[in-house]
Amino acid sequence: MDLQIALFLAQDGVVNGAVYALMALALVLVFSVTRVIFVPQGELVAYAALSMAALQAGSTPGILWLLLAMAAAVLGLELWRQRRGASVDWWSTALWCGLLPALATLALLVWRPASLLGQALAVLLLVTPLGPLTYRLAFRPLAHATVLVLLIVAVALHGVLMGLGLWFFGAEGSRTPAFSEARLELAGIPVAGQALVVVGVTVLLVLAMFAFFERTLLGKALRATAINRVGARLMGIPTELSGDLSFALAALIGAVSGLLIAPITTIYYDTGFLVGLKGFVAAIIGGLASYPLALLGAVLVGQLEAFASFWASAFKEVLVFTLIIPVLLWRSLRSHHVEDEE
Repeated sequence: MDLQIALFLAQDGVVNGAVYALMALALVLVFSVTRVIFVPQGELVAYAALSMAALQAGSTPGILWLLLAMAAAVLGLELWRQRRGASVDWWSTALWCGLLPALATLALLVWRPASLLGQALAVLLLVTPLGPLTYRLAFRPLAHATVLVLLIVAVALHGVLMGLGLWFFGAEGSRTPAFSEARLELAGIPVAGQALVVVGVTVLLVLAMFAFFERTLLGKALRATAINRVGARLMGIPTELSGDLSFALAALIGAVSGLLIAPITTIYYDTGFLVGLKGFVAAIIGGLASYPLALLGAVLVGQLEAFASFWASAFKEVLVFTLIIPVLLWRSLRSHHVEDEE
């Protein structure tokens, strides 16, 4: 290995690490607010990428019908809850079950955008509501369950969504056009415009999330829920709506990630699971609680994967996932057992 190869591998590691950073941020966000290790996060990545490919091919993504079915199921569930005397927030229900699915339907069946940016917007409208709808159907009824029960449900949901992905999109892989065809050269290393788009969008999303959590009332409510659910509830923060919002942000991040990586690599219905697992390794480095450490962990995972592909390409996945062992060992020696709040 010489310097040029090392720089090329480092560039590849930065691009991959940017995608894993988005995955890690989404996982930390969902877990800190709802205690759910959202295993199906990767499926949302694959759904977005394959939906974009379907739009490029001139067809309607099959998950539109999944979105409409889930919206109808959640609406029926809310009506049933109201009849049983539960309090229902119809404003948020109208957003997740009515407005966003309607906009996605209009975009895909009526507007049918031809430009890349228009198609990307349609995919975001399609995938983002899947997050809060999934939360209301699968996780909100188990809000007081243990983390282990929530994990089991998340694993089962991963299997269901991956099977639906195979049904809707088939077993063939797809790749979409790049958002930028520019070609640059830095220190003698060719840099693709799409790589700059990936890194740039990731930086913008990280900064936007920082501003959201630090400057907005909704962001501060999510932070309060993440720190202490009981205390947040006592202060009047609706923790169920916090769950909706955290899953919506995670779905949005997953959709953006899918759009970013689809031009770089061929995406299959099960590709998202591996991407999500690598994001999970980065999130574990951050203790599923620290956003800065999760970002650093994502960069480490990306660099390790890139250099492992040069030295031991057959074992690069093994080396990446082995990284989690010393991290868990170190954390187990430094942490003390704490009983669940609820």
